[in-house]
Amino acid sequence: MKPNILFFLGIAALSACARSDNTSTPVPPPSSASAHELTQDAAVLPAPKPQRAERAAMAQAQAMPEARFADQAVSMGKMVGLAVPPMPAANAAGEGYAPLAENRFQQVALSPLSTFGLDVDTASYSNVRRFLSQGQLPPVDAVRIEELINYFDYPLSATASEHPLSISTESAAAPWNPAHRLVMVGVKARDLNAAERPPNRLVFLLDTSGSMSNANKLPLLKRSFQILIEQLRAQDSVAIVTYAGSAGLVLPPTSGAHKEAIYAALNRLSAGGSTAGAQGLELAYEVAAKQFVEAANNRVILATDGDFNVGQRSEGDLIRLIESRRDQGVFLSVLGFGSGNYQEAKMQQLSSHGNGTHHYIDSDREADRVFRDKLQGTLYTVAKDAKIQLEWNPQQVAEYRLIGYENRLLNAEEFVDDRKDAGDVGAGHSITVLYEVVPASGANATAAPLRYQEQRPRPAHATELGLIKLRYKPAKAERSVEMTQVIASTARAGDNLAWAAAVAELGMLLRGSEHRAQANYDDLLRRVEAQAGDDALRREFVGLVRQAKVASQSQLGLNQPGQFSPGQ
Repeated sequence: MKPNILFFLGIAALSACARSDNTSTPVPPPSSASAHELTQDAAVLPAPKPQRAERAAMAQAQAMPEARFADQAVSMGKMVGLAVPPMPAANAAGEGYAPLAENRFQQVALSPLSTFGLDVDTASYSNVRRFLSQGQLPPVDAVRIEELINYFDYPLSATASEHPLSISTESAAAPWNPAHRLVMVGVKARDLNAAERPPNRLVFLLDTSGSMSNANKLPLLKRSFQILIEQLRAQDSVAIVTYAGSAGLVLPPTSGAHKEAIYAALNRLSAGGSTAGAQGLELAYEVAAKQFVEAANNRVILATDGDFNVGQRSEGDLIRLIESRRDQGVFLSVLGFGSGNYQEAKMQQLSSHGNGTHHYIDSDREADRVFRDKLQGTLYTVAKDAKIQLEWNPQQVAEYRLIGYENRLLNAEEFVDDRKDAGDVGAGHSITVLYEVVPASGANATAAPLRYQEQRPRPAHATELGLIKLRYKPAKAERSVEMTQVIASTARAGDNLAWAAAVAELGMLLRGSEHRAQANYDDLLRRVEAQAGDDALRREFVGLVRQAKVASQSQLGLNQPGQFSPGQ
């Protein structure tokens, strides 16, 4: 029952050892061996002499009754200064996820501005769902909290104005730390009616390499694209390029009126060969250039399991190719399929540089959701290079933390730089942002005074939490326009914030966040069960929370319900 926990505590004790006695012999870093190998080989490896923190942890572990041992694992980790993260999923060994350092609290007195690109995907949610549905915790870096939050639709009204975007705010106490508050910023893009939507010039770039043969890869891919084909209009055009050992044009540009021809080309596809990804992308861009129309939505849609070989090109050359085509008006969206070798970090990188979106398709139901609803909206951009800069009021807020968006952060000066690429917002798209803030009242001032700058707030704005600035380029313009909105200290919370907070809390638990405070699965389950109602996606989320709780217990060797809730 104890090996996994002993591994965590052993690492914690070694870490504490190095800190507790500066005169002791440095402990060499652990090898890359797995936890199982370390625990199995412990009897034959020479053991270092236990130090004070290590002896205390070992003694407490040996004296603790079995029923209480796992309950105290996380708190013992904290005792020696180590946060205990979830163990990685076993079937993620061949997958690629970029390291993600969680945003920390910033002091308003020193850093009053929070700036980031208004760009968000939702691939992380369906990927996390895949792991939890298999009874496993996802890899920590697969959990991007802003993508979990934005998977859900929040009823936001697009106000009538000269801007295609509107801003709304809500505020309430943080459920995992009632002394803190949550501030929710919602951005809603106006939708386009059928007459306003420009024609599509699409190139489907489909991975048909040998790794795509599984049922949840190429067969699911075909069914998914059939949904999109049925939505094509006569004024739309689509071509199909495939890549395996080499790239090839399977279907030349064809009108959406000829759906049978498009179906026939799609149905002929089969998996086999290696993965010439870069060669396929080059050919897709060549085809896109031939059917390019300035007033149309010109886009390549890449569908792959993520095993994308760059061939003779370097990674940098490939990114520069994508950026150059983006600047010429051809965008790139990426759809991920399957598991085992999914290179999520690379897929997100490609879509980000191509001003596109990244979705992960784990089922027919997700395919229907993406291809029938989400992808259609994001095909039509209404605001380019959208950025947010939020200025916090030190009279109301002592510290703040942006929840998620770690890979969208910008420097403050980049907010007004029209050369800086940021997020694109599609028609009808909504984006939700959460901040956790420490109120100024009752907070201890920890910022060192500045010698050359005066930090005197303006009394006229004393009741405001902060000011939101949003800059974007209209769809066919190259110069940004700016809109602003005040966050009132009296902003009220509704169902939107309550649900977004619950989704964020699951993300923090899955990541083992140092900011999770009192968050735990039992309290979270009670809240989401009460909030879910009859909504199918919300009911599914309740099940995922339950799966995460069970997987966390299983990770610690517990089989009895109610014995352990990470974060308690």
